[in-house]
Amino acid sequence: MTDAQETAADAPLRTTGGGPPDDGGASAAKAPIPLLEPREGIPPVVADEAALAEVIAAFAAGTGPVAVDAERASGYRYGQRAYLVQLRRAGAGTALIDPVACPDLSGLGAALADVEWVLHAATQDLPCLREIGMVPTRLFDTELAGRLAGFPRVGLGAMVESVLGFVLEKGHSAVDWSTRPLPEPWLRYATLDVELLVDLRDALEKELDRQGKLEWALQEFDAIASAPPAEPRKDPWRRTSGMHKVRRRRQLAVVRELWQTRDRIAQRRDVSPGKVLSDGAIVEAALSLPANVHALAALSGFGHRMGRRQLEQWQSAVDRAKELGEAQLPAPGQPVTGPPPPRAWADKDPAAAARLATARAAVSALAERLNMPQENLIAPDTVRRVCWEPPQSVSAESVAEALTGYGARPWQVEMVTPVLVAALSA
Repeated sequence: MTDAQETAADAPLRTTGGGPPDDGGASAAKAPIPLLEPREGIPPVVADEAALAEVIAAFAAGTGPVAVDAERASGYRYGQRAYLVQLRRAGAGTALIDPVACPDLSGLGAALADVEWVLHAATQDLPCLREIGMVPTRLFDTELAGRLAGFPRVGLGAMVESVLGFVLEKGHSAVDWSTRPLPEPWLRYATLDVELLVDLRDALEKELDRQGKLEWALQEFDAIASAPPAEPRKDPWRRTSGMHKVRRRRQLAVVRELWQTRDRIAQRRDVSPGKVLSDGAIVEAALSLPANVHALAALSGFGHRMGRRQLEQWQSAVDRAKELGEAQLPAPGQPVTGPPPPRAWADKDPAAAARLATARAAVSALAERLNMPQENLIAPDTVRRVCWEPPQSVSAESVAEALTGYGARPWQVEMVTPVLVAALSA
């Protein structure tokens, strides 16, 4: 039994909404213990094929679930690639792998193909892991487990503290993980991130089972593991921060041209787009439609530290947008594939608006009784779609079929169908 498991066994879990233990309140609980050093120390970073082969053999021979984490350089580098991969498994210890030096980890992924992977907030790490050949077939997401179990704070540090009684140091989560060599304090932090992940998984499994929610969680984990890669976002430039200020089509064209120019530069230089040009500067230029470089230089975000050559490339992008014909200008909004925004329902379809209000209240009340976030009980978009276009004949069977068609898991269908039938029939 590990130190963490002994700590968890000695005191009741501070679970279900983060409430105090059953033995007399928070004052009776042991003070959390700072976790300052990994049990076996910081392992060397794997940065060549020979060392990687040794790790693959060790982890293939290990037992039980494998804890997996990845560190990215968000805000520093272009894209969301992994710059460090951490793993821990009983019998194999901890491994730190440099995916820049070892970009193909498909051999490791294959060795762990039949093993349950334990991740925290799996949907954040799975895309960058998939890029380097690591794709789980089974997983346990400790963040999602915490949501389903009713924890109010589900960050890794908060979960480890409230469930296992240890405090993780979280000071390096936003550093530039593309740095080489990685400083020792960062490597210590990365090692500790997987140190207790399997212990946390085991404790959460027991808590979910106690609450009667374990099968629900397993269905959610299966859905994550089997989900296909996300489709590329259409018109990603429309997500520029501050876009709500931009209303005219010519101005939208400027945003699009500047965004695409910035993206090409950022990709070529392998830096975060925000380090090339801020969203605020893009919107400012779109609203002002500067006539020349001098006018552009006067705008916020195009200050004195920007050289003449840089200013000229941005002004060229603005000029290209200004020269487009009317037919080439972007539409004011993206085509809507689902229901209109709920704020428009009262005017477009008052009956649907009434259905939605009743359904939302019923789903919210059910989520409160089940002690979990409403969005984990059922996707809000699914509720909107069912209320906008309900089955012609409302029944438990027809509503369940509609929910399933929108991707709801069986446990969600079972729990939500009765309250939606009542709401749609009201």
